[in-house]
Amino acid sequence: MKMFERILVATDFSPDSMPAFEEAIRLAKNDGAVLLITHVSQDLTPAALGYAPPAVYDEWEEKLRQGVEAKLQPMVERARKEGIEVRARVPTGFADEAIVEAARKDGADLIIMGTHGRRGASRFFLGSVAARVISMAPCPVLTVRRA
Repeated sequence: MKMFERILVATDFSPDSMPAFEEAIRLAKNDGAVLLITHVSQDLTPAALGYAPPAVYDEWEEKLRQGVEAKLQPMVERARKEGIEVRARVPTGFADEAIVEAARKDGADLIIMGTHGRRGASRFFLGSVAARVISMAPCPVLTVRRA
């Protein structure tokens, strides 16, 4: 019995996100699900970067997108080698909101993401993207901690 048809795995390319990617590969292969590998890129806004001509922002955004796509490519290839139908997504915005919106837009049955395992004051001040995704997600969320 197929549990999932579309699995969104969120990655920030950190070592903390790799166990989530491995679990997503396993589940997608098991269920014959489409794997939606998603990395959220933050908008480059003039307020955040200071003044520069509009063409410079476009160039920066294009270089950023190319860098992200280059990092996604080995993950896409790995999934394809496992016989998984895979799509790479690079939405922009705040990570939690963009992940939830991507899951809605793509009809994900499951979101898989890593956790950074912050504790104490750092968690209080930085918050948790995973916790915010869990609270807003349109589907179940599986969080995977790095061992």
